[in-house]
Amino acid sequence: MDTTLISFPHLLLALTGSIVVIILLTARYKLHAFYALFIACFVVGIGVGMPLLDILEHAKSGIGHVMKSLALIIVLGTALGVLLEKSGSTQVMAEWILRRTGEKKAPVAMGITGFIVGLPIFCDSGYIVLSGLANSLARRTGITMAILAGALATGLYSVHCLIPPHPGMSAAASLLGADFGKLILVGVVVAIPSSIAGFLWTRFAANRWESNSNSLTSRDHEPVIAKRPSAGMAFAPVFIPILLIALKPFLVTQNPPESFLERTIAVGGEPAMALFIGILLSLFNFRNGNSRSLITTSLSDAAEKAGGILVIIGAGGAFGAILAATDPAAHFTSLTNSSSLGVLFPFLVAVVLKTAQGSSTVAVITTASLIHPLLPVLQLDSPNGILLAALSMGAGSMMISHANDAYFWVIAKFSGLEMKTMLRVYTVASAVMGLTAFLAVYVLWFFLQSSLN
Repeated sequence: MDTTLISFPHLLLALTGSIVVIILLTARYKLHAFYALFIACFVVGIGVGMPLLDILEHAKSGIGHVMKSLALIIVLGTALGVLLEKSGSTQVMAEWILRRTGEKKAPVAMGITGFIVGLPIFCDSGYIVLSGLANSLARRTGITMAILAGALATGLYSVHCLIPPHPGMSAAASLLGADFGKLILVGVVVAIPSSIAGFLWTRFAANRWESNSNSLTSRDHEPVIAKRPSAGMAFAPVFIPILLIALKPFLVTQNPPESFLERTIAVGGEPAMALFIGILLSLFNFRNGNSRSLITTSLSDAAEKAGGILVIIGAGGAFGAILAATDPAAHFTSLTNSSSLGVLFPFLVAVVLKTAQGSSTVAVITTASLIHPLLPVLQLDSPNGILLAALSMGAGSMMISHANDAYFWVIAKFSGLEMKTMLRVYTVASAVMGLTAFLAVYVLWFFLQSSLN
């Protein structure tokens, strides 16, 4: 299809229509994101006059490309998170941190725990697992549940939106071609101030507006583990994979790698292999009599959970392939000063999508699909530019978590907080976190602009 025959307003109308369709179908009509993204493919394709068979071919190509890049990472990352939960490793990590901070600093311990546990575990799962600990601390310390719940929630949320192997950022890295190892390292740098900002707002808002009376929930959801692993064994499946992935860009300098160390890091530093190593390490943390059946059940649950994530990511890849086929970059080049938007543009797109339809993952995947063909126009097509574009949309995907976000209701349900409290404490915290993360990305972009040109 000759994209030069399409006017810019025509293309913009088709793109806007596709976003409106995604928002309406997912937010208002509660349609699964896979179908919404698949329908959006046809909205864009038909809107620009693409033949139906071409739409299907581009969609299938996009799904195949994303599955090739991400299927193993998502499945293995999900499995690692479930195994850490079922073995009691997450509780061990939380209690280890608490012993070193003290009960008076329980909110700080909750924030640090959420940040660390959230590296391999999805924020909703992590919150459900650790909510029992937060409830217990509220009873023991008298600290309001709004502070403890907010600290845990923001710690988990900061890494979920910014760091692989979480599905949104993994998909963005794949679609944009970002380096996974560097994205993890820089993502941690951006997530730290974001998490701190969210924690500070949580403490301020809860102290100002909430009483010390705690509405506590049952601890039925806290798994009872007879024999739990040591702290070192609990942390190992989290940090060793991250270390391997992070070291690869710095230690593997030859292609193909020459020394034994380089070859080892080259293999172990591949995200899928690193996660597999984490899974193997986590198996040693099962020490109960029914460990074999529990491991089997956990792996089955993880595969089923990963399947639901993969279909959304696959549909996002299809949507991105359709958008790329329309070649929007050729039209945006006619705009003056388009490059001056830089990292602001992906941030704003993600903000609109997240706030409207609720899912950070859908917001990031859709934004990555839209932004990918525009990277040269935004002068973000260098390795550093791609990295910062991904983190910018990750920051945007934090804003604004409210009643259309499933994670919002997980926090409310498992902490017993009322809607008014959730909006004052957590919803505003999510906005503060997103703005802080974007500010960190913008500072990095400002100092690296010379290398992006």
